Amino acid sequence: MQLSIVIPLLNEEESLKELHDWIVSVMQSNHFLYEILFVDDGSTDQSWEVIKSLSKQNPNVKGIRFLKNFGKSQALHAGFKAVAGDVVITMDGDLQDNPEEIPELYHLITNEGYDLVSGWKKKRYDSVLFKNTPSKLFNWAAKKTSGVKLHDFNCGLKAYDKAVVKNIEVSGEMHRYIPVLAKNAGFNKIGEKIVKHQARKYGKTKFGMERFINGFLDLITIWFVSKFGKRPMHLFGALGVLMFIIGFGFAIYLGIDKLFINPFGRLITDRPQFYLALTSMVIGTQLFLAGFIGEILIRNRKNELRYRIAEEINTNTEEKQYSL
Repeated sequence: MQLSIVIPLLNEEESLKELHDWIVSVMQSNHFLYEILFVDDGSTDQSWEVIKSLSKQNPNVKGIRFLKNFGKSQALHAGFKAVAGDVVITMDGDLQDNPEEIPELYHLITNEGYDLVSGWKKKRYDSVLFKNTPSKLFNWAAKKTSGVKLHDFNCGLKAYDKAVVKNIEVSGEMHRYIPVLAKNAGFNKIGEKIVKHQARKYGKTKFGMERFINGFLDLITIWFVSKFGKRPMHLFGALGVLMFIIGFGFAIYLGIDKLFINPFGRLITDRPQFYLALTSMVIGTQLFLAGFIGEILIRNRKNELRYRIAEEINTNTEEKQYSL
């Protein structure tokens, strides 16, 4: 199979049939062997019924339905576990991503040797105040922090070599940072392609302003994890030792001063340096222990349950729930 198209969705019943027909038209005109995998992230409308209807019409349509809304990252992870194509395309289910971009994205992976190609919605049809401006600020911060030179980290239209999606773990709300996760996993040939962005045709966006706050918090998380995730002792241990040395230095100073310089002066416990020494040594010890515990947790990692699958169509996934 050449192409797997993964479409995470939430309450998109109006757009699914049109999106499916558009994708099929592109696949047939380019003679691709393909599969379309819809991942229903706990929709409360008729989206799953539409997917089941499409699967009866087209055997290349597959589906996964979650018991409830677990989030886009979990939906992508479930899709990545189930795909079989050599190249994996992700796109949103709201018709804002253009399927006509798929052939060129496919050839960038297969002919140009890219591991991942991210879409760049250079011209957007979203609200300037509530989406475009915050998105530009977010992408600037992500680029500076991660070192991945992309203009649009959060574009849903991306192409991956199959090896990438099988070797990264997308959890929490880290779908925004899949290029960073890929880079951290050793896939360094990451490219970008300007893609067409279309105004939403049906329904309304499922994301509010809180996604930018969450995005920046996740950016801090992924920076920390990518830099110290495999060696927390290097951060917490170093800070702990530094704090302990500062506190121990104050303690030695107080001891020398009391014993040799001013033995009849104030009690040590009456001096502010005593509390600085005590606090610094306690904090230093705690930081060192935090790094030590972090090292133990890494070696015995058990992540939280990610999602539960309620129903599937045409997939070979044996697990109805996924955890590490």
